[in-house]
Amino acid sequence: MAGGRKRKLRLSKIYSFGCGKSSFQDDHSQIGGPGFSRVVFCNEPDSFESGIRKYINNYVSTTKYTPATFLPKSLFEQFRRVANFYFLVSGILSFTPLSPYGAISAIIPLIVVIGATMVKEGIEDWKRQQQDIEVNNRKVKVHEGGGVFKETAWKNLRVGDIVKVEKDEFFPADLLLISSSYDDAICYVETMNLDGETNLKVKQAVEATSFLHEDSNYKDFKAYVKCEDPNANLYSFIGTLEFEENQYALSPQQLLLRDSKLRNTDYIYGAVIFTGHDTKVMQNSTAPPSKRSKIEKKMDSIVYLLFSIVFLMALIGSIVFGITTKDDLENGRMKRWYLRPDDSEIYFDPNKAAVAALLHFLTAILLYTYFIPISLYVSVEVVKVLQSIFINRDIHMYHEETDKPAHARTSNLTEELGQVETILSDKTGTLTCNSMEFIKCTVAGTAYGRGVTEVEMAMDRKKGDPVVQEKINGWDHNKDSNNKKPHVKGFNFEDERIMNGNWIHEPHASVIQNFFRLLAVCHTAIAEEDEDTGKISYEAESPDEAAFVIAARELGFEFCRRTQTSISVRELDLASGRRVERTYTLLNVLEFNSARKRMSVIVRTEDGKLLLLCKGADSVMFERLALNGKEFEEKTRDHVNEYADAGLRTLLLAYRELDEEEYKDFSKKFAEAKNSVSADRETLIDELAEKMERNLYLLGATAVEDKLQDGVPECIDKLAQAGIKIWVLTGDKMETAINIGFACSLLRQGMNQIIITLETPDIQALEKAGDKTALTKASKESVLHQIIGGKAQIAGSNGGADAYALIIDGKSLTYALEDDMKGMFLELAVGCASVICCRSSPKQKALVTRLVKEGTGKTTLAVGDGANDVGMLQEDIGVGISGVEGMQAVMSSDVAIAQFRYLERLLLVHGHWCYRRISAMICYFFYKNITFGFSLFLYEAFASFSAQPAYNDWFMSLYSVFFTSLPVVAMGILDQDVPAASALKFPQLYQEGVQNVLFSWRRILSWMFSGFYSAVIIFFFCTKALEHQAFNDDGKTVGRDILGATMYSCIVWAVNLQMALSISYFTIIQHVLIWGSIALWYIFLLIYGSITPTASGNAYQIFVEALAPAPTYWVLLLFVVISTLIPYFSFSAIQMQFFPMYHQMIQWMNYEGQSNDAEYCDMVRQRSIRPTTVGFTARKAARSRR
Repeated sequence: MAGGRKRKLRLSKIYSFGCGKSSFQDDHSQIGGPGFSRVVFCNEPDSFESGIRKYINNYVSTTKYTPATFLPKSLFEQFRRVANFYFLVSGILSFTPLSPYGAISAIIPLIVVIGATMVKEGIEDWKRQQQDIEVNNRKVKVHEGGGVFKETAWKNLRVGDIVKVEKDEFFPADLLLISSSYDDAICYVETMNLDGETNLKVKQAVEATSFLHEDSNYKDFKAYVKCEDPNANLYSFIGTLEFEENQYALSPQQLLLRDSKLRNTDYIYGAVIFTGHDTKVMQNSTAPPSKRSKIEKKMDSIVYLLFSIVFLMALIGSIVFGITTKDDLENGRMKRWYLRPDDSEIYFDPNKAAVAALLHFLTAILLYTYFIPISLYVSVEVVKVLQSIFINRDIHMYHEETDKPAHARTSNLTEELGQVETILSDKTGTLTCNSMEFIKCTVAGTAYGRGVTEVEMAMDRKKGDPVVQEKINGWDHNKDSNNKKPHVKGFNFEDERIMNGNWIHEPHASVIQNFFRLLAVCHTAIAEEDEDTGKISYEAESPDEAAFVIAARELGFEFCRRTQTSISVRELDLASGRRVERTYTLLNVLEFNSARKRMSVIVRTEDGKLLLLCKGADSVMFERLALNGKEFEEKTRDHVNEYADAGLRTLLLAYRELDEEEYKDFSKKFAEAKNSVSADRETLIDELAEKMERNLYLLGATAVEDKLQDGVPECIDKLAQAGIKIWVLTGDKMETAINIGFACSLLRQGMNQIIITLETPDIQALEKAGDKTALTKASKESVLHQIIGGKAQIAGSNGGADAYALIIDGKSLTYALEDDMKGMFLELAVGCASVICCRSSPKQKALVTRLVKEGTGKTTLAVGDGANDVGMLQEDIGVGISGVEGMQAVMSSDVAIAQFRYLERLLLVHGHWCYRRISAMICYFFYKNITFGFSLFLYEAFASFSAQPAYNDWFMSLYSVFFTSLPVVAMGILDQDVPAASALKFPQLYQEGVQNVLFSWRRILSWMFSGFYSAVIIFFFCTKALEHQAFNDDGKTVGRDILGATMYSCIVWAVNLQMALSISYFTIIQHVLIWGSIALWYIFLLIYGSITPTASGNAYQIFVEALAPAPTYWVLLLFVVISTLIPYFSFSAIQMQFFPMYHQMIQWMNYEGQSNDAEYCDMVRQRSIRPTTVGFTARKAARSRR
């Protein structure tokens, strides 16, 4: 078995920096104190001691409601909307004598509206619960006693349980590592779902429990853990383990976190320490917030405005009513004798005119409720749900490889997708697909590798030219394309000069040999040989390292075996010309870390030479070269810069020979430093490594492509053209983040970089001194000085034409986000074209997102794929990348997509459509309700403000629900101002949403004004046309019933046909609903008018006996409706012809059939392509200026 050889290896010696023993000097004196009171009885979850502590179970819930809280919380959600609360109060008052209409007709529409919205909320939360159920019912093996392990659901785990997790399984809770399939109890853990890191972490159990390899060992196993209480810190853990009457210190090295994954290890045994919402990953997540879009909040403002209008109309009417009523009875003389003011109720009593006016005010408030569209909120909810279904069903956002479609998990924010100004993106797994490929290298000053990076290909596709390889090799990548070998994962290198053993003919063959030998030896990877096929595969801590050993293998230096003291490589012997296996004795590994930025191994060759092989970042390697080792420095430096411009990650390779005395001295001191338990242990090791990694001989540099997800550069370029700013927030080190910035064209050569960092000699000296007060003060002053300096740079730039990128590390970000500095930091960041925040913690990601959202007042969108991104996803719009690992980000997001590139279509197409549809829909709702409500006011003024409605009760109740709502819902779902292809072709169109052009107060008030003048036209034309003349052949004149039904018919026709004029994209559904709504009015009139007069009131047979037979009705209807529509039609025609908006220009272009006319499209696009400073469009423009 391939893993058999691996399990016998004691890797703690190889991982000399990573797997040191914990000691009690690591602040373990706090155990038992406040915040450190947790006690776990391992393998005894049923004991009395465990029971009295009442630790929570392992069930995890991400839902918004529970069965107990759904009704009260959902009702609160509905009635916190001011319009719904207003209708609730109106519905209650409708049971009093003050009401001008029947209570039933007022309450039923409210119940329908609130009920429909609650059902929708319930369905969405039920879907979240289904995802929770899937996670909670995952299986894991748990010890049931007697050394027997049986599978159980995650949710059934208890604190103290012993579990067995097998390879490629997620950890079900926070576990204390007891032992593993390796003899020295190490295991490999992938934490990408927690911190975004793709490299594997090495964990190691305490030595005392490392022998517990078999299920039977746990039959009588007992241990006792005291540790810290549940907290959100992913990177700390303090505790003690009591086992066999001995105490052992515990550190983060022994803690396996929930939702991280076991890799390259057959199995581990662990004790459950934290469960459910006590786990660190859940402590880092917050309850799903109730998000409301800006448009929905603005709707409340509009409703408040309408309330003001309603109160104003009611106040005016009440004053006039009070004065008129008081004048009705003067000195016993009745002015309006037919109202019998001498014998009236209090509502019309001239002797109590003030009271009557007050009561009239309340009645008028109820009457004018129809100004407020009761069906608005539920219609918007329905539209958003259907819009989200269209997003889910979009085949262009379906990822076939992973079988994952887009998934809008909540429908509350669909229109916000069309208003995003800033995108804050994670890097690992979001912009990249966690796949590194060896693509180029430079050895002895000669550049090798014919490959073309994704960035270069994207630029060439943009230009429409074949790929131009003028950079280094002058080679056409298209030639020999038919002779390519099958693709090897991690290896995308092509160069006949050194492949297939041809390197021996190169001028510096010995340097090339040392270069690839270094790649094959200087690493911590493990080789696994398939016993059936003989093929060797590699398991590495990072994708970069895997790419290096694969490249060495493909180029003739095959790393084939590792033991605890040696590395074996199959390579070509220059002397004999044969392929031989050489063994290098592994003496020391000086590991890579973010401070050192390099890694070295010390090995002894078969002929006894001592070699130090080193690879690291150019920023630290060039300065470590010996005077005689700089032969190729100048050319190598040029090549490294060119590789960086192509978006590649580079590492320099160098070596030196050691003499025996020097190594003996180092080895002795190094062993002492490793065994030290003092606080400066790491410093001692670093200082020793520093002394050894000097006077190096430069061999060359590697260039690895941090493989972006498909289409990332194109997507970023299109989003940049749309005016959207993109920030990258990553936990990776600064060099990695900068490399990916170049790869996806957020950065480019020549862009001014403002780097804010605390990795300076002064700050590092203070860190070593240990004076925390002085360190904090100096750090804060340094960050402030750098921010002020950055702002000065931007202010002094050439009229703002220069492009700036801000790059800041996590330590600096801590101070930049403090209250007294965050305003300046935001001002600096907003002035930059690109912002990259490195080494960001999950909390910092959330704080930066909140700062941008609140500081700019604009819509932000956070996109990420891991649990470390949950905080920022919950700040505003959250988009989760549903990659191959983990569900935390997806479960906390508003929209889940499979690839970053789908953001382009999600925002520029669906976002724009949803924003436009919702904006137009809401404006139309207010228009139609003002038209209806103001006609009630005009009629009341006509009737001496008597609080008598012009229409039948059920006419009023059903107006917004049935006769005018369905067409506007169809528009909100189906309308398209431009096709999807045009929205992508002209990305500047997206700015209509960012600038809120379609839902500005100017546009809202113009629609409201349209409603007022429509009501005036309908009311006055109808009253003047019908007064003082016969209405039908019988010579009867018009009463309130006929006038009301005629006005109502005109309103239904006018508002529905106004809708038809507003629609840009007609479908059969819209035709059916527009004409169907008008037909429904007449069908209702027939049915309702045919029931008994006690039920139908003044609508009894009104259509059959009065309206239908009268030519006056039909002629008046035609004349009034056309008169009402003429102003809007004229305005639209003039605007389209002389002052077109951007979308209207595209509409006209498509209508004229000029969408394929390149010259005309370029003319229109000039308003689309902004002077962007990021993306490959900007990179191309910058190159053309050089």
